[in-house]
Amino acid sequence: MDIASAAAENFRARLAENPYPGRGLIIGRGPDGGWLQVYFIMGRSEHSRNRHFVVEGTTLRTEAVDPSKVDDPSLIIYRAMAELPGLYVVTNGDQTDTVVDALGTGGSFEAALATREREPDAPNYTPRISGLLDSSVDKANPVLTLNILRANDGDPTRTDRWTFRPALPPPGFGLALTTYEGDGSPLPPFRGDPLWMPLGGNAESVAETYWEALDADNRVALAVKAINFPSGESRIVVRNRFTP
Repeated sequence: MDIASAAAENFRARLAENPYPGRGLIIGRGPDGGWLQVYFIMGRSEHSRNRHFVVEGTTLRTEAVDPSKVDDPSLIIYRAMAELPGLYVVTNGDQTDTVVDALGTGGSFEAALATREREPDAPNYTPRISGLLDSSVDKANPVLTLNILRANDGDPTRTDRWTFRPALPPPGFGLALTTYEGDGSPLPPFRGDPLWMPLGGNAESVAETYWEALDADNRVALAVKAINFPSGESRIVVRNRFTP
């Protein structure tokens, strides 16, 4: 199956017809070759849905819609996108801070995530998914790295660690990780290689396409960061279901 067919099938089966992929990230290029990072969150419980995205410059973070209803902020309130010069991080949890702190002191993406585990939310043990676009050495040819920390099948108190360094995707496509493969109890974690996904437009167009694809009952928020090379400047487009 070619990339276009695989991307179209993944978009249909893994997102548009999937009631609950959970949280997801995509890193790739729009049709003009410009880089895009997509991140979305979904929720089934009132606690998970009590969130929206807030943009602060080049940073994207989650924030409670109603702070009085937050019982435990540890897994729902975090920076999801952050930057250092030439380094663009997106994750589904507070491992964003772990990665940024490490990169800022000369450490590596993979070594930083080696200090973290899958989320402690038994029985789901939600995977931690993370991505890095590194243009610090060569703006024309950045390095893309994706990582997933997933509970071990035999012993969920242990964490399996998978890091992917794919070749750069062609314009119009990106590579995705989601936390779950679908709905269930417990929720089935993502398995396999990153998924090809279409990125058929600018940040606004991609945001609208993916927002409309996500299940209307479970979608909570979605963001697209557009990164301009060689300047390195970025901007973030947001869709929120709930606002204060």
